[in-house]
Amino acid sequence: MRFDIITIFPGFFAGIFEHGIVRRARAAGLVTVETHDLRAFTHDRHRTVDDRPFGGGEGMVLKAEPLAEALGSFGIEPKAARSETIRSTTRVILLSAQGRPFTQAVARELARLDRLVLLCGRYEGVDERINQLYCDVELSIGDYVLSGGELAAAVVVDAVMRLLPGVLGNEASGEFESFGVADAEISADQEGVPRSQHGAGGLLDYPHYTRPAEFLGLRVPETLLNGDHVEIRRWRREQQLRKTLQNRPDLLENAILTAEDRKLLNAIRETIRRGEQ
Repeated sequence: MRFDIITIFPGFFAGIFEHGIVRRARAAGLVTVETHDLRAFTHDRHRTVDDRPFGGGEGMVLKAEPLAEALGSFGIEPKAARSETIRSTTRVILLSAQGRPFTQAVARELARLDRLVLLCGRYEGVDERINQLYCDVELSIGDYVLSGGELAAAVVVDAVMRLLPGVLGNEASGEFESFGVADAEISADQEGVPRSQHGAGGLLDYPHYTRPAEFLGLRVPETLLNGDHVEIRRWRREQQLRKTLQNRPDLLENAILTAEDRKLLNAIRETIRRGEQ
């Protein structure tokens, strides 16, 4: 998979992509990440990439001309002129506080493609005509405002890249975790605890423990030490539901829950109502 990042700060990404699985994936040839300096596509001696907004107001706006030239330099035409092949394999993404939320589900969609082009907004944003003419989607990584789209671009690259075949040492690691896909073996109307606690239909992951069994007076839950895998699966599912209810109750609205899940969730709500842990 190829990632192209257009930015006015190409040096920003040097350290980020030189560590961990991103570095290993690049070294193995599984992904290509290229940064493109927007200022290289200007034609004045000041290398101007921004200008004042029409209609007045604070801040500056990234100009359309250098962005269009940068995109064209590596073969990205306006949407209306793209071939069917490019449309089906490539997405041009504007990183913006006004974008739709970037979620794990979106990351999975993007991981099916061959190429992502990421435009890093700056200042008050990007000339909207670039968005209309070139961008397939506008994404935001959260309900807050950053100084620019570089951090957001790095988040998108990392989240998408780790879902690609061969990038993680264990292929299941990218599938069985928080916000994972639903377990295909158990539907919402069946009893029982899903085999993959982490493939939860969008719930958060359960807590994890490792050695030592006791740390600063706190012991690992006995259920995890007794070797009963049925009980371990049930405990993990219960903890998963509890953590989601406490930290992200909004996820429960669209979560795929079995009848057993609903029983567990009702019991958890009751313990919380009584003030128990």
